[in-house]
Amino acid sequence: MEVTIKGSTIVRPAQETPKGSLWCSNLDILTTYHLPTVYYYKPNASSDFFDTERLKESLSKILVSFYPIAGRLGYDNNGRLEISCNAQGVLFVEAETTSIMDPLIADFSENSQVFRLVPEVDYSGGISSFPLLVVQVTKFICGGVCLGVGLQHSLGDGAMAIHFINSWADTARGSSPAIAPFIDRTLLRARDPPTVKFHHVEHDPPPSMKSTLESHSDDPKSYIVSTFKLTVDQLNTLKAKANSSSATKYSAFKILAAHIWRCISKARGLSGDQATKLSFPVDGRSRLNPPLPPGYLGKVIFLCAVVSQAGDLESESFTGTIQRIHEQLNQINDEYLRSALDYLEKVSDLSSLNRGPHTHRCPNLAIIPWNRFPIYDADFGWGRPVYMGPGDIVREGKVYILPSPTNDGSLYVVTCLETSQMKLFEKFLYDFYCIE
Repeated sequence: MEVTIKGSTIVRPAQETPKGSLWCSNLDILTTYHLPTVYYYKPNASSDFFDTERLKESLSKILVSFYPIAGRLGYDNNGRLEISCNAQGVLFVEAETTSIMDPLIADFSENSQVFRLVPEVDYSGGISSFPLLVVQVTKFICGGVCLGVGLQHSLGDGAMAIHFINSWADTARGSSPAIAPFIDRTLLRARDPPTVKFHHVEHDPPPSMKSTLESHSDDPKSYIVSTFKLTVDQLNTLKAKANSSSATKYSAFKILAAHIWRCISKARGLSGDQATKLSFPVDGRSRLNPPLPPGYLGKVIFLCAVVSQAGDLESESFTGTIQRIHEQLNQINDEYLRSALDYLEKVSDLSSLNRGPHTHRCPNLAIIPWNRFPIYDADFGWGRPVYMGPGDIVREGKVYILPSPTNDGSLYVVTCLETSQMKLFEKFLYDFYCIE
């Protein structure tokens, strides 16, 4: 797919905005790359379908209330990362392609093409040189449009990003956003002195392969990305299997995460004594006490991790694996989260905890649930997106759980594994009747 850049603009807030520095919590500092996402829109009969001037005008307006997004990263006098609220603006790129859009929708087999739909960020000029938000409107020859978004992770997490995009969409339609941003991150300041009360297994180094005989390639060309749909009936079958022998009614995520973990470990052919780590994000907004205010602008994603021997996953009951996840997740309350913030405060170099391919490649796994996010509410006035998804799935051992675009209750499991393992994973994923 060839993409031609037609032009680029720096969009600044439409009005004067507060100046100064925004303090960043340890969570904000932990990851500093841009999070890429893509939204696909089918053409309608409108003559001004995805008019870029209208998009830029509404973006300029919404940046007034979300003013830190128009700033730049910097360091305070102690060398700590912060956001300089200087209204230098965000990057808006206009592009076109002679390709058609349909093959890209919900099909990550062509995932390498997705990177062309989100502006590439040049980090070579230093930490204060690049915009914190980059967007690209790519028009396909079929009339469809992709909105590619790259939001710097120190600005916030997925929930914050979707809050911003949906607020921008509201503004483009002439509506007022439902929730204003809350801009004060000191609510997540570590205690003084830091008090670590728990073993934070989520930040332990991930297990490595025990046997060099088990070859797992680091070559991205050996990976494949596949999307699997689970219907409401199939999800109900899984829930029935999980809850038939337990007095506890487990959440859909715990059930599905356990099933995916077991299936992938089996598809990988891990030896029985091989340790495997499942990790997934946990939104701390409602788990903190008191809960954070609605619209909190920042990162509130903590990690939850469970470690097991692959042999135990294979030999224990389905409910046993779910219970592992249930117990670990249930301990994540305000006290645990405050302890996690304090743990990070005591780490001298937070970059040593950066997550990347090494944290979820074989024998480990990362599951990112987006199924509860209102990702299909981004209607800029020309209809809802027909598909929304991540732009960086090509990482072995990474799984996204996405809601159905048609709101029919089904879920999509987007998975990246070695090519030789994907068919086995598909077989195990749908083999509900062999679950015990």
